[in-house]
Amino acid sequence: MRAFEDRDGVAVAELDEQERMVVARIVADVGLMLSGETFGMGDTPPLDTLQGADAILGYLRGLEEFLAEPGDPAVLRLLPNAAPTDREVSDEFRRLTEGDLRQLKVDRLRVMWQQLSEDGPEWEVTAEDALATASALTDVRLVLASRLSLETDEDAERLHTEIELATHALATDEDRELDVDHERVWLGMLYQALTWLQDSLVEFLMAADGEDSHE
Repeated sequence: MRAFEDRDGVAVAELDEQERMVVARIVADVGLMLSGETFGMGDTPPLDTLQGADAILGYLRGLEEFLAEPGDPAVLRLLPNAAPTDREVSDEFRRLTEGDLRQLKVDRLRVMWQQLSEDGPEWEVTAEDALATASALTDVRLVLASRLSLETDEDAERLHTEIELATHALATDEDRELDVDHERVWLGMLYQALTWLQDSLVEFLMAADGEDSHE
C-alpha cells in the first residue's frame, strides 16, 4: 500500500487487489448501514481468498436502517444528536435533516466504492472528488473507531500498542500466550491504514489549495 501523492493534479494511491477488496467491502458495509444499498457487493464473489476477511468485516453488515434515533453507537457517530439534552429538539432536527445527511454520506461512499472498483492497483481521486473522498474516509473511520471503542487519543495509543504487541506475537508464534484478539487487531490495522491514507489525501488537498491561492 502506498499513500496518496500528486500526479499531474490527481491524487493517486496504490493498493494491491486484496487491499482494494477489503477497503471496498468496508465502504460498502457502511453504505449498507446507512441506506441498505450494497453498491454491487452482493454481485461479487465472497472474499474467500482473504484470510479472515469475512469474519473480520461480517459483523458490520446487516445493521438496521432508518431508525428514529439510531441505537447503534457506530450510526450515532455518523448521525449524532443535534441536542442530546433536549429529546424533542433532537428528534425534530433529526426528522428534518437526517434523510438528506444520510443521502449525502451514501453518495460520497458510493463514489469512493466506484473509485476502488476500477481495475489496477492505482486508486485515483480527482481534485474535484478529493474533499468528498476524505469525508467518506472519515465516516468509515468513525464506524471502525466505534467498533474498536476509540473515544480518546489515549485509546488510539493503546490500540497502537496492542497492534505492535500482537504483530510481534504472531510473528513469533506467541499469540496464544498473549491471547491475541485477531479480529480487533485486523480492524485496528485497517483503521490505521485508512487514517494514514486520509492524512495523505488531506495533504494533497492542502497543497492544491496552496497552489490555487498563489495563482
